[in-house]
Amino acid sequence: MSVAPVRIRAIAAGGDGVGTLEDGRTIFVPRTAPGDLVELADLRLHRRFARGRPGRLVESGPDRVTPRCAHYDEDGCGGCQLQHLDPAAQRSARSAIVGDTLRRIARLQVDDPAVDPAPEDWGYRTRITLAVKGGGRTIGFHRYDRPTEVFDLRRCEIAAPPLRELWSAVRALRGLLPKGLLHLSLRLDREGGRHLLLEPATTQAWPGAGRLHGELLRRGVGATIWWRPPGGAARTLAGASEAFPATVFEQVNPAMGDRVRAAAVDALGEIAGAHIWDLYAGIGETTRALALRGATVESVEVDRRAVALADTRGPSTGVRRLAGRVEDHLAGLRPPAAVITNPPRTGMEEAAVRALAKAAPARIVYISCDPATLARDLGRLGERWTTRGLRAFDLFPQTAHVETVTVLEAA
Repeated sequence: MSVAPVRIRAIAAGGDGVGTLEDGRTIFVPRTAPGDLVELADLRLHRRFARGRPGRLVESGPDRVTPRCAHYDEDGCGGCQLQHLDPAAQRSARSAIVGDTLRRIARLQVDDPAVDPAPEDWGYRTRITLAVKGGGRTIGFHRYDRPTEVFDLRRCEIAAPPLRELWSAVRALRGLLPKGLLHLSLRLDREGGRHLLLEPATTQAWPGAGRLHGELLRRGVGATIWWRPPGGAARTLAGASEAFPATVFEQVNPAMGDRVRAAAVDALGEIAGAHIWDLYAGIGETTRALALRGATVESVEVDRRAVALADTRGPSTGVRRLAGRVEDHLAGLRPPAAVITNPPRTGMEEAAVRALAKAAPARIVYISCDPATLARDLGRLGERWTTRGLRAFDLFPQTAHVETVTVLEAA
């Protein structure tokens, strides 16, 4: 089927450019920018929409830039979606994604929120996870247009510099990696320590960690090596004790994560003497901030190692930490004056939303990394709460992802 070039008018959730075919169908085209006039390749028609790949770029939109990372175009890296847009245009796209999603799914009358910019648009990620194929001959990210394929990564421009240094050394030493790896993750902790987490396909032991660790040190790149077999817990094999669990969740952009957390706590107002729930509490940073402001806190987190780490970091006075699923614990908590909830990208389980609604706090602050699941959960909460605030934060520059803080008050 031959179609005329399409003018891209916006960026959709997920990062694809959006245009309109001559027959009126909306078409989604990755790696395109607003204002682009682009010929289409691999057109796939559906009843009400279409998808295509970008062919020849007839005209460039005003916000298009040359991607910094060679893998972006050369290998179709799926780790980033918006490197071809300048930073201001990226933030505008993310803002529009949030506003459109909440209006369309949650039926909220909200404006597109301003996006707090990140201090760094590059080199900010403190964790990257790579797929391993061909017995270690190929280690890298998946391609955006062929997600079953993996390309061999040379350098990730959004990874923090210490992780780029670690990956350069590990890549040169890939022959020392164990056979049968499925994934490996590189992580930087808050104190600057580097971690290499290996995830094999089998539970068979691997005796080569000491040698790999020694070779990394000879290259001036120290790292704790972790091992997580299928169905098992991660443990250290070389480099350090297990004081820092390399598998617990922490924001990949810590500076912006701190800003989001501060905004969420500030949104509660004066909380001295109030009882607060901290749901999906992670390693306890929000719980600590709440306690330091004089609140009593009950927190719930499914990752027991994260809860244990939070216990060691404190505080303990006025704080009760529970390990388990949020929906299993809410009925046993004390009635809250307010709640901070920070679920994973999949959002809150419906049972958790029901229990939260039953608790009827005066204020809910919902931290979300996915506007669609946020909108779904706000719809589930119903009309008992009114949206009083909405902020977006640029935690993931070069991607279509965005973090939001939504403030709800009891009607």
